[in-house]
Amino acid sequence: MDLPIDHFRLLGVNPNTDLPSVLRIAAQRIDRPPEQGFTPDTLQARADLLRSSADLLTDPQRRAHYESELTALSASGESLQAALDVPTSKEVAGLLLLLEAGLPLDCFELASRALQPPQAPALGSGREADLSLLAGLACLEAAAELRQERRYEAAAQVLSQGNQLLQRMGQHGDLRQRMASERRTLRPYRVLDLLSRDLGSSQERSDGLALLEELVAERGGLDGHGDPELSAEEFQAFFRQIRAYLTVQEQIDLFERWAPQSAKADFLAATALTALGFAQRKPERIAAARSRLLMHDRPELKPLLACLNLLLGQVDSAEFQFAEGASKEIKQWAARQSDDPLAQVCAYCRDWLARDVLPGYRDLEADADMEAYFADRDVQAYVDGLEPTPEAASPLSSLSPEGGARGQPLFGAGLRSPFALAGAALPGAQALLGFGPLGEEPDHPDGDLADEDDDEELDGAVGGLAGRAGRAGRWRRPGLMLAAAGATALVAGGLITLLRPRPALVEGEPAAELNGGGGDNAPADAAPTATNGEAPAPAPPATTAAAAGIPLRSAEPSAAEIQTLLETWLTAKATVLAGDEPTAKLEDLAQDGQLRQLQAERRSDQARNHTQRIDTSVEALRLEASSPQRVAAVASIRYRGERRDSQGQGVGQPSNLTLRNRYVFSREGGTWRLVSFERVN
Repeated sequence: MDLPIDHFRLLGVNPNTDLPSVLRIAAQRIDRPPEQGFTPDTLQARADLLRSSADLLTDPQRRAHYESELTALSASGESLQAALDVPTSKEVAGLLLLLEAGLPLDCFELASRALQPPQAPALGSGREADLSLLAGLACLEAAAELRQERRYEAAAQVLSQGNQLLQRMGQHGDLRQRMASERRTLRPYRVLDLLSRDLGSSQERSDGLALLEELVAERGGLDGHGDPELSAEEFQAFFRQIRAYLTVQEQIDLFERWAPQSAKADFLAATALTALGFAQRKPERIAAARSRLLMHDRPELKPLLACLNLLLGQVDSAEFQFAEGASKEIKQWAARQSDDPLAQVCAYCRDWLARDVLPGYRDLEADADMEAYFADRDVQAYVDGLEPTPEAASPLSSLSPEGGARGQPLFGAGLRSPFALAGAALPGAQALLGFGPLGEEPDHPDGDLADEDDDEELDGAVGGLAGRAGRAGRWRRPGLMLAAAGATALVAGGLITLLRPRPALVEGEPAAELNGGGGDNAPADAAPTATNGEAPAPAPPATTAAAAGIPLRSAEPSAAEIQTLLETWLTAKATVLAGDEPTAKLEDLAQDGQLRQLQAERRSDQARNHTQRIDTSVEALRLEASSPQRVAAVASIRYRGERRDSQGQGVGQPSNLTLRNRYVFSREGGTWRLVSFERVN
């Protein structure tokens, strides 16, 4: 057998070691044989090989000749390696010395070959026992060495081969258990290794995805705790790192498969769908993401639903969800950006996209450029399709090629991050479900496995090498995506006005608010405390708004008071659409979003020289939910309306129907006003 080693390395000395030192080291090694249980014959053969190398290296003439041969071999320019010819009777001892010299992979391969037919030793012989033991020890050391080199999949393959070999030999069950345990420990590293391969390495990446699914399945799902190798904290740290190596579509596919058993996976699927929809300008994917989040009755998700509604052009719902669900800290930050509620949602949405949605995908590079998103034709066409009527003006239709109204920019130079508040750092939006800020990237986001620090980080994340088990790992926050700037540019840029719905009437149809199409989908559970208050039959209308208790300032308004407020608003709106001046102040009845809708609708009528004659009555009203700041009510409304031209002649068919709408009211500055509405089935 040719051993791939020279006499110096076999003995454990270097070419500069003097003769006395060679003799001393040889004697020490002979006197200290391995204690793993090799037979006396193998240990004696080992001592003989050590003496032979020591004899050569302590003979000046033979050593000089040997050194010249090694020098000539290295200078030949060919890929040749020094080797020692070991007789068959001493090959097991030679392999043992190869292992002691730090060449476990070579030792394992040669030992495995020696155990294969036709040169396999006799069953039950000492040679078979020694070769099996040697193969097992070399396998474990080779796997450890490969792991040190970050060749995790190669290490797992060696362990698998060693286990199969010893199982076939029927020996060393303890070593097989160690191999199985080591291979199991390697699984998260193997996932990282395989998924970090080039995207063209389809088979390796497919194997990595399959291994990841196996690991998650053994945990009992993404939310499970069934894997004793990884605690919940370690698994979260591992999963944060692994996401950077997955494409956005791979993440969508994985999370959608896991979603039926995991709320976290459903949330992550929604995040990936949002990222893909925003980057590719496909709002239908964002709508799918919103549908997923709506299935979870989690108050902390409302700020994210606000962002999704905003990206779909559902502005009133965005404002409502943000007002209902945003934390005190985020609201304080938003208030510093602008006084306009929509401007606040826009600022938060942009930061959410930049921090939690768009990072973390191998094949996706996109900026949180909402200006470009809303200027895209596909986005505009999609939002147009969500408008209440075919003639409704798109909230994005007046965008200039630069993305703003009248050439103004939609956003200013930037906004401060809501997660950079003085005194307390807010958690990322993805931490809301207890899964950690998954949008954050590791210290080395380029994923270079050759970087030594990355291995230390992964070791810390998944239990790593000795002395580092359980270390949490180091994660950096990405640089703040948004620079400080005044929020006035956000409002002045025109996005706030453009995003608000501007409904117009189709001939023969009732006003957008009354038919439930002009408002956004304010949720039924918008307020925390539900009531069952029923309004009495409608009372005769008051002669003045003041006599009717308008503006409404009650701390806890009754159903009758909310009905009066709604009736006053509907009457005032009908007056405006008829071309007259209402007796009540519109500012006391509805918030700016509703007032702008009404103004836009009236301008649309004026452009066609039309007016509307509308008669409404609230037949019943029920308070659905109530809190000190929000009230949701469901009302049945009798509606009769007709559109007329400049000559007072009817246009189209008049309407006569009963509607059932949900209205949401908000208390600001002590006054209750209408925020939004929607049709209720």
